[in-house]
Amino acid sequence: MINKPEIHVLDLNFQGMPEVTAAYLIVGPEGPILIETGPGSTLNTLLERIREHGFQPEQIKHVLVTHIHLDHAGAAGWWAQQGAQIYVHSFGAKHLIDPEKLLASAGRIYGDKMESLWGEMLPAPADKVTEVFDNDVLEVAGLNVKALETPGHARHHHVFVLGNVAFAGDAAAAQLPGWDFPDVPAPPPEFELEVWEATLDRLLAQKFERIYPTHFGPVDDVQGHLQAVKKLVRETAVFIKSKMDAGLSRDEIVVAYENWFAKRARAAGLTDAAINQYATANPLYMSVDGIMRYWQKREQV
Repeated sequence: MINKPEIHVLDLNFQGMPEVTAAYLIVGPEGPILIETGPGSTLNTLLERIREHGFQPEQIKHVLVTHIHLDHAGAAGWWAQQGAQIYVHSFGAKHLIDPEKLLASAGRIYGDKMESLWGEMLPAPADKVTEVFDNDVLEVAGLNVKALETPGHARHHHVFVLGNVAFAGDAAAAQLPGWDFPDVPAPPPEFELEVWEATLDRLLAQKFERIYPTHFGPVDDVQGHLQAVKKLVRETAVFIKSKMDAGLSRDEIVVAYENWFAKRARAAGLTDAAINQYATANPLYMSVDGIMRYWQKREQV
């Protein structure tokens, strides 16, 4: 294993907006690997970015996805059909091989926006999908990449560790470049407050030098960021629960949450353009839906 593999942030220009969704190109001693594929809608951009760094797509033999949400793994089937091996959480593997249920679930959330947001998701040949489990060490392109089970955002989530850096997917929330302002992505159906807090404790204990959330780019104050995310995950869940307890409708809670988010964002100095970037990376209504579902399930127990 080389000490300092090259790590390139690939801006997928999701929905025509820069610095919202990333994939990561890592150059090992035996060639490049890819972490995250982005959705099918950004595949051409991803291929262009790979070429800009001097590689051809057919040189990518190993593709790791932190979890199977469409903004992270929507193009995984395309890569598998080109011959790349896809590494994914064991819970998510079957949904890359047969994405019908995943697409149906997403369709209930996004409706007629599915195509414009996510593009095409192709099925991955089963022999091109490797199931990954907690603490597995993947030997890819001369690199050793360790998978850490990190649920809370999704049960099928891993953080991938390379030396003293980690590719965090959504487990460390979203933070866009230039802003010390984390945002909690909590889409339905798998947000779990206490589980996510335990994940953040696990990540804090690793003492990483740098992390790379998919939304977007490197974070160097890892401990400060993770502590802030842990605090915010609970604050967000409690805020939404308070509105539920007050009898507000789902749509009223969405408005209240948008106002709360905007107030926090402006207090942190975010511009209107930056607020729009965050909303593109992580639509606020989705976190309302995911957290409301969590509390409703808790009440049914």
